[in-house]
Amino acid sequence: MTRLIQIKNGNTRRVALVEEPHLRLLRECDSIYALAQAAIAGNTTISDAARQRVTGDRLDYDPIYATESEWQILPPIDHPEDPARCMISGTGLTHLGSAKDRQSMHAAVSEELTDSMKMFRWGVEGGRPAPGTIGTSPEWFYKGTGTMLRAYNEPLDIPSHAEDGGEEGEIAAVYLIAPDGQPHRIGMAAGNEFSDHRFEKRNYLNLAGSKLRTCALGPELVTDSRFQSVPGEVSIQRAGVVLWSKTIRTGEAEMCHSLQNIEHHHFKFEAHRRPGDVHVHFMGADCLSFGEGIELADGDVVKIKFEGFGRALSNPVKVTKASPILISVIPMG
Repeated sequence: MTRLIQIKNGNTRRVALVEEPHLRLLRECDSIYALAQAAIAGNTTISDAARQRVTGDRLDYDPIYATESEWQILPPIDHPEDPARCMISGTGLTHLGSAKDRQSMHAAVSEELTDSMKMFRWGVEGGRPAPGTIGTSPEWFYKGTGTMLRAYNEPLDIPSHAEDGGEEGEIAAVYLIAPDGQPHRIGMAAGNEFSDHRFEKRNYLNLAGSKLRTCALGPELVTDSRFQSVPGEVSIQRAGVVLWSKTIRTGEAEMCHSLQNIEHHHFKFEAHRRPGDVHVHFMGADCLSFGEGIELADGDVVKIKFEGFGRALSNPVKVTKASPILISVIPMG
């Protein structure tokens, strides 16, 4: 597998190929975005484009990962010129565990199925269509732009207006739209699709607002990853002690929607095929600590690792304790 990472030292950015325990720097590109553009222009894979640019310059990965170096890890994708041209979105109700959590979260007193569980069942019935056909549309949500994306070891925010913040250990796919409007999947990365589950639990119509939170990706982008059945682990540390951990599993074999079906329903919209745009799409979670009664606190550290997706993603939680500030709009009429 080809593992890529973006790092910076002051104003200097570099892309490197991960060759444990080292990082092999690449030439002629200062972003994975630029590397992907070059691969498309050269009609080659991003893995080959990276190997063509390998230099003899190496850095020790361990001190960078331990945040003991002048080099800092960046998110494994961004739009270097305009963060607003990086769309972050996701697909929910793709894993059986997530459907159970959602059913429990939104269940009424009656035994009637919630809308969430009905949608999950539609995915089971039609989310894996035969090759060349279109299946059932999955649940889709908008999460923000590149300004909401956090790197390894950067804090995930629970703002003052939020009711909660909770991890969602997932794999996210990363895409670049070519000049002709064709989406290209650059690779995949471990991710934390951070959300406000308490707000969502009040009413499932709050789902859209609950997703507008910071999220994390990385530290590495795997360009030729296998996404059939991927084991992983999520853990939460509080004051250096493991508070909660769970073995999880993702991938197409664990989902009711195929990757092709998810990608079709995301990119069928013309607005999602604008040349030069970046898309980060979260593929859904297997389970949530919120579903087991865990409430994240300031200083907690969430660690997510998937087999075959490089080193673990780790992010502290930052809670803003100030009272919400009223936002006023200035009329210009």
